Amino acid sequence: MSGPVFPQHIIARKRDGGTLSDAEIASFVRGATDGSWADYQLSAMLMAIFLRGMTPPETAALTKAMMHSGVVARLDNVKLPRADKHSTGGVGDKVSLHLAPMAAACGVAVPMISGRGLGHSGGTLDKLEAIAGFRVNLTLDEYRTQVEKIGLCLIGQTAQLAPADRKLYSLRDVTATVECIPLICASILSKKLAEGTQVLVGDVKFGRGAFMKEKAKARELAQALVAVATAAGMPMRAVLTAMDEPLGRAVGNALEVAESIDCLRGRGPADTMAVTYALGEQMLILAGVAATSADARRRLEQSISSGAAWAKFREMVVAQHGDPRVTDDPSLLPQAPVKRPLPAPRSGFITDVDAMGVALAALSLGAGRARAEDQVDPAVGVAGLVKIGEPIRAGDPLCVIHARTEEAAREAAERLLAAIQVGDVPPAPVELVGEVIGA
Repeated sequence: MSGPVFPQHIIARKRDGGTLSDAEIASFVRGATDGSWADYQLSAMLMAIFLRGMTPPETAALTKAMMHSGVVARLDNVKLPRADKHSTGGVGDKVSLHLAPMAAACGVAVPMISGRGLGHSGGTLDKLEAIAGFRVNLTLDEYRTQVEKIGLCLIGQTAQLAPADRKLYSLRDVTATVECIPLICASILSKKLAEGTQVLVGDVKFGRGAFMKEKAKARELAQALVAVATAAGMPMRAVLTAMDEPLGRAVGNALEVAESIDCLRGRGPADTMAVTYALGEQMLILAGVAATSADARRRLEQSISSGAAWAKFREMVVAQHGDPRVTDDPSLLPQAPVKRPLPAPRSGFITDVDAMGVALAALSLGAGRARAEDQVDPAVGVAGLVKIGEPIRAGDPLCVIHARTEEAAREAAERLLAAIQVGDVPPAPVELVGEVIGA
């Protein structure tokens, strides 16, 4: 006897803790794609999944159904091995901007579909659009041609790729069902499988400024991502990284682009580069162009010292119609009219830089989105941010606030003074890069 065919029957089965068949999951995804399920039915199903969870086979079936809800990019003409990286998001996380060209300079094609920022975490697309003229909305044909030609392309999700995810994510955001591991896995992996990559590395963050606050929950997500991706035929590894303080010294779109260019020039902040190398090593190993972490690290460092990674970034900017002059002169990026140093109230050591507090300060300046429809200001944010453990003298800058108005700068300063703590004794260092899941 066949299973339920009506949405309410499928919803009830999951509501009551049942295991859904592939056909039932396919009906749900099809309903999100073609509108045959009403929004209230989709929302009810999302809440049922949130409360009852999904088995690994259910999550794999959901991922595959969402992947096939639209076009699957075919990159068979790309001669290089294809690898991508995905981050669960954090404050000051601009790693994709420089890691992708580094990997491409090492002989790995990087077809990367990225997202926009929502809430406190910035989006890769918003950062790229701080470069005048840069196009993130390429067609699939343009995307495919660019990956074939230069081995690198960073774009936004098109209407053709995993359209079910676009619909379901918009509903998850307004129904308090975002923090659900099966739904997170399906959302991330359906797009990655559809974009044409062969292997994937995940940066799964934990801490105050991360999506997952607890390391145990981050590990659970990482294990689920690796298991589902592997079951779907895409080898994956995930690296756990800490996100208690912002990554690097800049938070804000144009400011983070400038910092990524510094990374490509060999002047990147130590913490940013530590995460970059940890992820890049796994990309090169999974792609088969490096045998060991040491070999991969050497290749990545050489891509910077030789200038090849910077040249690849510039090549991408040109290909996607951005102003290539910014790669030589980041001061050509959008500039805020108000730039105010924030003086330290006392001498001592930096004992805390609360990532969430810094993120909310940047959000108040206009660097992020409180709502999906909000516009971001590419010029504003925080630069020259101190790092935990550094010595500081009274009056020296904790950071420089880049603001649109003096009033906005004053409001951000109050938030930043609450987020940055100065004490008499430097704290013990925290491990930034943790275990690798799936190695």
